[in-house]
Amino acid sequence: MVQNPPNLRPDLAPRAQLGDTRREGQPSIGMVSLGCPKALVDSERILTRLRAEGYGISPDYSGADAVIVNTCGFLDSAKAESLEAIGEALAENGKVIVTGCLGADPEYITGVHPKVMAVTGPHQYEQVLDAVHDVVPPSPDPFIDLLPARGISLTPRHFSYLKISEGCNHKCKFCIIPDMRGKLVSRPHKAVLREAEKLVEAGVQELLVISQDTSAYGVDWKDGERGAEKHITALARDLGSLGAWVRLHYIYPYPHVRELIPLMAEGLILPYLDVPFQHAHPDTLKRMARPAAAERTLDRIAEWRGICPDITLRSTFIVGYPGETEDEFQTLLDWMDEAQLDRVGCFQYENVAGARSNDLPDHVPEEIKQDRWDRFMEKAQAISEAKLEAKVGQVMDVIVDDVDEDGIATCRTKADAPEIDGNLFIDEDAAHLKPGQIVSVLVDEAGEYDLWGKLTTK
Repeated sequence: MVQNPPNLRPDLAPRAQLGDTRREGQPSIGMVSLGCPKALVDSERILTRLRAEGYGISPDYSGADAVIVNTCGFLDSAKAESLEAIGEALAENGKVIVTGCLGADPEYITGVHPKVMAVTGPHQYEQVLDAVHDVVPPSPDPFIDLLPARGISLTPRHFSYLKISEGCNHKCKFCIIPDMRGKLVSRPHKAVLREAEKLVEAGVQELLVISQDTSAYGVDWKDGERGAEKHITALARDLGSLGAWVRLHYIYPYPHVRELIPLMAEGLILPYLDVPFQHAHPDTLKRMARPAAAERTLDRIAEWRGICPDITLRSTFIVGYPGETEDEFQTLLDWMDEAQLDRVGCFQYENVAGARSNDLPDHVPEEIKQDRWDRFMEKAQAISEAKLEAKVGQVMDVIVDDVDEDGIATCRTKADAPEIDGNLFIDEDAAHLKPGQIVSVLVDEAGEYDLWGKLTTK
């Protein structure tokens, strides 16, 4: 069942970073957060609610009175990873509460792990809290248990995911996310902005805007557009006024996405678009139930670059989709040559229980999937290497993510999202830098996916 290991899957969030000081007698909960950044935000909200009720947060199984496993159901390999994590938590701790996308099918989980204490579906925060209360009753101390203004964060302090909606209205045949998380429900504009303001006030330097379909934000509201702007454009403009880096993920290439590009050219939001193209051949896209307009997509890319020449375009693709012929795959490679995307992720098609694509004819043999993935990534790597080589000699702003014991700083440029893109390394005179600092760097070396540079002044 396991085909795509984590390094082939584009649905993973940064590894959760847990840490808390536990007072004597305080009940403590552990958390295993799997899957995408949207699930990581759910984990943060659950832990924030628990911390407000007086629970401690344990970074390991042995120090926890119970463990919550937030699962992923994106692919069968993700389901297998979730079941393995549940089994490990049961073996190490014994008291396990399951939530997340895989929890939408509780019988699937209890059929493998009948000893779990409770199973809840995605973003069912109240049910998770009720389950925790049943297993480990709260014991708050109002004089000691103070909740940080930012709440509980599972990412480094200098960046944070900002989820603006739940669910999705698309009906892609390979995806069951709408079945698990429902139709699009956008958060109120003011609520998103208020959360963003609090994050920035707490020291967050970069906001990563996420949802299942970010460019559709607000289309589920009955009051129509806000003035002449689409809702996502208005939200992006307001977020850009807060002074932090604002990075947009999961932008479907609707025509109104063009309205976002001038904001990037102005410097209000980062010149970065994460667009899930998935494929380029119209017949493959049709079988996927995706918009089949690869030619217009190339025109849009050219238009975006005309407005904002520095824009970084990121995308993910599926190879080996049922019915994909060699000619269709070659069309994808040719399209890549024309599109010259900056950042690319790819995974091999997998059947997922409940997906309509399972019933399509002409499934591609595993060895051909692997061969096409290898060829695709060879093409993507060559494009990436050439684009990065062109940056040598440029001075650019980077954000510091980490400084190791040898004084080497791991940073990201405006073209790099955490975990999924490359890094810029500073290996001289960097020991004094701190995570979250934004510094100027002269790029002096390039690799296939990463850059190296030296501190400088503009």
